[in-house]
Amino acid sequence: MKILVTGATGLVGSALVDVLSREGHTVCRLVRPQTKAGGGTPGAFDVAWDPETGELGGAAVGADAVVNLAGASIADGRWTEERKRVLRASRVDATRALVGALAKMNAKPAVLASASAIGFYGNRGDEILDEASAAGDDFLADVAKDWEAEALRAEAFRTRVVIARFGVVLAKRGGALPKMMLPFRFGVGGRIGSGKQWMSWVALEDVVEVLKLALSDAMVRGQINVVSPEPVTNAAFTKELAGALHRPALFPAPEFALRLLMGEMADALLLSSQRVVPGTLSQLSYRFLYPQLGQALQKIIH
Repeated sequence: MKILVTGATGLVGSALVDVLSREGHTVCRLVRPQTKAGGGTPGAFDVAWDPETGELGGAAVGADAVVNLAGASIADGRWTEERKRVLRASRVDATRALVGALAKMNAKPAVLASASAIGFYGNRGDEILDEASAAGDDFLADVAKDWEAEALRAEAFRTRVVIARFGVVLAKRGGALPKMMLPFRFGVGGRIGSGKQWMSWVALEDVVEVLKLALSDAMVRGQINVVSPEPVTNAAFTKELAGALHRPALFPAPEFALRLLMGEMADALLLSSQRVVPGTLSQLSYRFLYPQLGQALQKIIH
């Protein structure tokens, strides 16, 4: 297949491009003008793409599939009003521009797999959440709702749309895990706040496999929770991580200090609770490579 990928230099995007290229697909990394994704991945090349205007390089013509992973990091910097505008525009506005560009193609791609996040559900305590659960009402939930709505507009020209709601993606390099590991390596790690908040995680290798499934299986459409079948509390996650690193977990991070340091971002990223299960993937009988946290951490860290 010929596959267009936005966000191709990010954690998920770079891993996906590498796997798809090695499997013989032609991968077009959509990059901003004058930007190079870099790397000499066989079967992958850069195509100019302006997410503000929707202008797309001619080499994108004839694509069979599109994977939309673009979005500024939600953890890079305090959430000022300006930062919130950047986070929203890099997801909602960029997806609107992408779908608009696809609509102008004479031959439309058969499938669009577009990223979202379990932030869609908001802070829900111990409630078990599947794809049918209602959206939350905080900033990340509002962004996710609008982000998904823009991607789903592609259904109007009969492109199959899959919305991948990512949990916390665990990988050795990049994403949240290296930042989580750092205090443990110095012997000062511990639970965050009460530790009772639920964390819905997934190994990077499973994310790549789920996206491949979304591209290849014509029966897959709509929202998919891309999370492992075993969400854990922060306290349980902390215990497993400390064990994998052979370090103690004695120093909890108090909520008030996190809020003082990070503001609204602390509540959204560290203190909110989302007990999300992969309902659609279970129905599809998807077999996780890493269904259990301890197993995943051992593989990633060692």
